[in-house]
Amino acid sequence: MKQIFSKGDRKVYKKIVTEDDIVLFPGGRLHAVYSTFALGRDFEWSSRLFVNDMLDDEEEGVGTVLHINHRGPAFPGEEVELTATVDKLEKNELLCTIEARVKDRVIADGMTGQKILKKERLKALFTKP
Repeated sequence: MKQIFSKGDRKVYKKIVTEDDIVLFPGGRLHAVYSTFALGRDFEWSSRLFVNDMLDDEEEGVGTVLHINHRGPAFPGEEVELTATVDKLEKNELLCTIEARVKDRVIADGMTGQKILKKERLKALFTKP
């Protein structure tokens, strides 16, 4: 694992909200806004941008923590800017705070955690006994 980031380092991921990001439950669509579920996926991706740069060939990252405070809506066609900030990097675990904005409006904040492990270790963990 490459130790190339420090507390306070940032990565930005921008995305346009699409119909695929809208709230969809087994009973059908609800609100025509960016869902908390989609936010979770994009929170993880924004911090994964650090992990991708840190990995050695024999390593892989795995999510460990996801916390979202969904504070306001984002609508299809709007651009969301997700900023991941390194909060803590200890041993093989990366913790990031995340903030999602549409222009000057904070729509969500929270945090993610990811661990970097050897691919062999993950394969053993993910093999059903």
